[in-house]
Amino acid sequence: MTDETCFYLDIVFDTPLKQSYTYRNDEKREAALGKRAMVPFGRRELMGYIIAVRPGAPDLPAEKIKAVRRVIDKEPVFNEENVQLARWMADFYLCGAGEALAAMIPGGRRAGAVSFDDREPEGDIHELSREQQDAFLGIKNLASSIKKNSVTMAYLYGITGSGKTEVFLRAADAVLQAGKSVIYLVPEISLTHQIVEIIRRRFGANASTLHSGMTAGERLGEWMKIRGGGSRIVTGPRSAVFAPVQHLGLVIIDEEHDASYKSGHTPRYHARQLAMRRCAEHNALLLMGSATPSAEAWKLMGEGRIKRYNLTRRLSGGTLPEISIVSLANTEGCLSRELKEEIRKTALAGRQSILFLNRRGFSYFYHCRDCGYELNCKRCSVSLTYHKSAGRAVCHYCGYQTNVPPACPQCGSLSAGFAGFGTEFIEEEVARTFPDLRVLRADADTTTRKGSLEAILAQFRAGNADILLGTQMVAKGLNFPGVQLVGVVFADTGLHLPDFRAAERTFSLIVQVAGRAGRYFPGSKVIVQTLRPRDPAIREACAINVEGFFESELCQRRSANFPPYTRLIRFTVRSKNEVKAGRVVERLAALARGCMPAGADLLGPAECPVGVQNGNYRRQILLRGSDMGALHRAAAALLAAYEKEKVSAVYVESDVDPVNLL
Repeated sequence: MTDETCFYLDIVFDTPLKQSYTYRNDEKREAALGKRAMVPFGRRELMGYIIAVRPGAPDLPAEKIKAVRRVIDKEPVFNEENVQLARWMADFYLCGAGEALAAMIPGGRRAGAVSFDDREPEGDIHELSREQQDAFLGIKNLASSIKKNSVTMAYLYGITGSGKTEVFLRAADAVLQAGKSVIYLVPEISLTHQIVEIIRRRFGANASTLHSGMTAGERLGEWMKIRGGGSRIVTGPRSAVFAPVQHLGLVIIDEEHDASYKSGHTPRYHARQLAMRRCAEHNALLLMGSATPSAEAWKLMGEGRIKRYNLTRRLSGGTLPEISIVSLANTEGCLSRELKEEIRKTALAGRQSILFLNRRGFSYFYHCRDCGYELNCKRCSVSLTYHKSAGRAVCHYCGYQTNVPPACPQCGSLSAGFAGFGTEFIEEEVARTFPDLRVLRADADTTTRKGSLEAILAQFRAGNADILLGTQMVAKGLNFPGVQLVGVVFADTGLHLPDFRAAERTFSLIVQVAGRAGRYFPGSKVIVQTLRPRDPAIREACAINVEGFFESELCQRRSANFPPYTRLIRFTVRSKNEVKAGRVVERLAALARGCMPAGADLLGPAECPVGVQNGNYRRQILLRGSDMGALHRAAAALLAAYEKEKVSAVYVESDVDPVNLL
C-alpha cells in the first residue's frame, strides 16, 4: 500500500470505552467517515463507527496499526453533525461516544425504505377555535423570530380533548412551507401508529416514521431516506429525536411529561434535552405539549423561560367528565358498588367503559396473616405477582417463576395467600359480574405479539367491546369516541413507591386516564377508587387542578431540595457479590466526598429501593446540587478516579438527571 492510498481511521465502539482507536483503511479503500466497519479488536472482531479520517502517520509505527477487515456500508449512514452530537452525549451522559452513536444509528444493513404511500395530502383539517388560532399564530411568529444559538421553547398546555394535535400539525405545516423540516415525538410506540396515520393523511410522501417496532433494516432504510431529503417530517418515540432531517425547523414533543422520553439504558439520555441541543444548533423551535406538564416544564413556564399557550375547552362537543372519589375501605373484591352501577348504566346507554389499573397479573402480594411471611422473588427484593392463567407466581423484574404454596412456607398456616389485584383479577371479576358484556384486556401479557395492541385498540374503537381493561398503555393519548365511563380501579399503586416523583406520576396518570372519557359528548363520568381519598395528589387530580397541585408539589420539592430546584446524578452499583457491591459503593462515596463542589451534597451510599434484581445486589449514591456544571465535573472526576481501581464483576451505571430512582 503506497503512502498516497494509506490513511488512518478513528473508530469508536458500542462499549463503555471513552476513547477512539486508530486503524488503517481497508484494501478496497471503501472506508469513510460515517460508515460502519468490522475490525479486529483484541481477540474479537467488532463493528465500529468511523468518526474521522486522517491522512499522515499517527504516533504508532504503521506496521503496528491493524487494518479494517470489512466496510459494512456503501454510503455513509451518519455525518460530522452526528459525530459532534455523540461527543456531546458522551460528555454529558458520562458514556462512550460509540454508545451514543449506537443509540442514534439504526442497526442492520441497508434495506429498501419502507415509507408511506406516495399520495397527495388529504383531509382531516379542522377549523380552529379562537384559542387554537391564537396559539397557532403565536407559535408561528415565535418560530420565525428565533435568535441564533439560543433555545426557544413554547408549550401548548391544554386539557385533554382541547385540540392540541391540530395546533401541532398547523405549526408543522407552517415550518414545512418555510422549507424546513419537523421532528414529531410521541411517548409510546402504541401512540405512534395513531399519530402516524394522521400525519400520513395530512402530509403524504413527505412523512416518515422511526420506531423499534420496525425491523433494523426497515429503520435503516427510513434513516437513509430522511438523510437524503426524501422525508421532511419524521414521527416516532424517543429515538426519533436523532432523525437526520435536513434544515431542522421544529421539534414537537407531545405528552412532554411522559417518563418514557428518558432512556432506561446506556446512554441514559432524555429526548427533551437532546431536542433542546438540536434546536439550539439549528435555530429551531422546541414545541412541547401536555394536559399535565412535568414539574420541570411547569417551573420554567412560571419563570417565563418557556412561552405558554393555553387551551381551556374541549372540542367535538365534549365536556370535562364528572369525577368522583370512592373509598375502597369496605369494598369486597375490586369493584365498588358505585363503579358497578355506572358500568351497567353506561352499557345500557350503548356507550363504552375503560377500567384502568397500573398493574398486570391476577394479584400481587402474598402475605401470611399469622406470621407476616411474604413471598418474594429469590433474585429480586420485590413481591411476586400471581398469574392465574399460568397458575404461577411471577417476578415482573427478572421473570422468575414458582408455584404458589398451598400454605405458608414459614409457619404452615392456611391463612396465607395473595392479596391486592391486577388486571387479570379484575377481568375475572368483571366477567363474573357482567357476563353479558364484552371485555378486552390490554396489558403486557396480552400484547406480546407484534400488532396485538393495535388490534385490541382497533376492536374497541370500532365498538366491538363494551369494556376495555388495561394498564398504562390505555391511559395516554388514545382517542375513543364511544367512551363515557372511566374507572381507575386502584389509584394508590404508584403512591407507595420510594421516589420523590411518586405524587407527580400518580396525579398525571389519573388526569390522563380521566381524559379518555366523554371527548365527543357531555355526561361522562370518572370514578377513582382509592384507600387514600384524602391524598393531595388524588384529590387535586380529581379536581383537574393542575395549578393547585404544582403550587403544593413545587413548594415541597423546594423545601426538600429536590428537582426542579436541584439536579441529580445517580451512580448505581450492581454485582452478584453483595460484599463487592457494598465495598464499591462505599469507595464511590469516598471519592465523591473528595470532589463535591460547594453547595452540593451526597445522598447515600444506600441500598436501592429494589435492592436485589435478577440476582444482582444494587447499591447507589446520588450527587445533588443546583450548579449542574460543577456537579457534572465532580461526577466525571469520580468516574475517572474509579476507572483506575475498577473491581472485577462489579458494574457502575451513571444516570444524569434520573427520572426513576427505583
